Amino acid sequence: MINDIKQYEQIADLLKAIAHPARICIIRGLMNKGSCNVSYMQDCLNLPQSTVSQHLQKLKSLGIIKGERNGLQINYSISNETIINIINAIFPDES
Repeated sequence: MINDIKQYEQIADLLKAIAHPARICIIRGLMNKGSCNVSYMQDCLNLPQSTVSQHLQKLKSLGIIKGERNGLQINYSISNETIINIINAIFPDES
C-alpha cells in the first residue's frame, strides 16, 4: 500500500466535489460541449443561476474547471484530466 495520504486526500476531495447530480451534469456537459457560460448551464439544468454559480464555484475552487472571461460572460471548461477519466469510467458507454 502506498503511504501518500496527501494524494489520497486530493482524490477524496475531487470525488466529494462531484458527488452531486448537478455537478456531474455540469462536468459531463462541459466534456461534451467543450465550454459554455452559466446561462446556458442554467437553461440545461433548469436551476436558478445562483445555484449553478455555487456549483461552478465549488468545481472551480478545486481546479476541476476553469473560467475564461469573454466580454461580460465567463465561459467554463474542464481543466482536470483526472475528472475526465473518472467520469468516463462512470459512464463507459458514453465516452
